Amino acid sequence: MTDREKHEIWQQLEKMQGGLCAYCESELTEKRHIEHFRQRSSFAKLSFEWENLFGSCNREDSCGKFKDKQSYDPNDLIKPDVDDPDRFLIFLTNGRIVPRDDLDGEELKKARETLRVFNLDHDRGPLRFAREQAVKGYLQTIEEFQELAENYPKKDLIPLLRDELEKIEGLPYFTVIRHAFLRFL
Repeated sequence: MTDREKHEIWQQLEKMQGGLCAYCESELTEKRHIEHFRQRSSFAKLSFEWENLFGSCNREDSCGKFKDKQSYDPNDLIKPDVDDPDRFLIFLTNGRIVPRDDLDGEELKKARETLRVFNLDHDRGPLRFAREQAVKGYLQTIEEFQELAENYPKKDLIPLLRDELEKIEGLPYFTVIRHAFLRFL
């Protein structure tokens, strides 16, 4: 692949992903790579298929680079452009990610495998710390919403909550922030 082709692919991936890693939602910097959801070594025919390409951060300890060192079945993973991670995962304010309690066998397997294969929930890793720090900046606002919810009908707060959620959409680690807002209301 030429540098020009890579540049064109990155332009499209940045548009589609908003400049965030498809797996961890960290901001993509110059240290990034084009990730093949289904590995090129096993699925060579999919190497240049859009459905198989994602922008990934370049962390060695998580996301695409980490995935490529694992043994797994890609059908057992949450695919960012097809599956809604909210259906499978809960993002906690301490930066952890856990499977939802209401999952059946196959869904639970998919949630657990995604966390394992991409190493998205390592207890003391920098990714967990970054998510925890991202949500800390919103805890006061979340507490204010919680107080308002005790004194006003929730239907009156929905427009305010929507406005707040629109502001965070597309920020690094926005899913953990969104989950924090929704959990406390």
